[in-house]
Amino acid sequence: MDTSAADFLPAARTLKALRAAAADCRGCPLYARGTQTVFGEGPRRAALVLVGEQPGDEEDRVGRPFVGPAGAVLARVLEEVGIDRAAVYVTNAVKHFKWEPRGSRRLHKKPSAREIAACHPWLAEEVRAVRPRMVVCLGLTAARAAFGRAVRLKDVRAQFTVTPLSAATFVTTHPAALLRVRGGEARAQAHAQFRQDLADVAARLAQ
Repeated sequence: MDTSAADFLPAARTLKALRAAAADCRGCPLYARGTQTVFGEGPRRAALVLVGEQPGDEEDRVGRPFVGPAGAVLARVLEEVGIDRAAVYVTNAVKHFKWEPRGSRRLHKKPSAREIAACHPWLAEEVRAVRPRMVVCLGLTAARAAFGRAVRLKDVRAQFTVTPLSAATFVTTHPAALLRVRGGEARAQAHAQFRQDLADVAARLAQ
């Protein structure tokens, strides 16, 4: 039988207990390649939870989510729309960095459906412990973890939807995707759409 994070959940389901237990998770093979588990961080009772895909190279080394280039984009746009980054709980659907070697570099590799499912108990318990008003999925890996199935961005983007993860689940792109957009006009358009998505989240939070 396949293992998953469920086999490593602690009896106490507080964020502190979950974080400590996740450090020793062997629920999927990714633990063997990541430097460490990168658990979520933020206020214990945040109104908003942001869920990304997985730690990147820098996050894996530092042990904190969204501290690399994509995190800088996210922090800047949150500030622009009036969301206090320090008041948000941020995490990832998968807690270990999945990568492939390219010379001396470690390049991001997309988590599989099996890896997303294996790590899902950590995410579900984080959200349950924080009890946010809404969950924002940054990218389709996070959306798959929330919906429990693959979805298309065009079908779910910028909508507040009931999912097994949250009664108010919102999907937008991952900020890392903005860094990969080629061309000034296309990049500006992608940034504007991402900013509008988070502005819609800010408006909902203000209600």
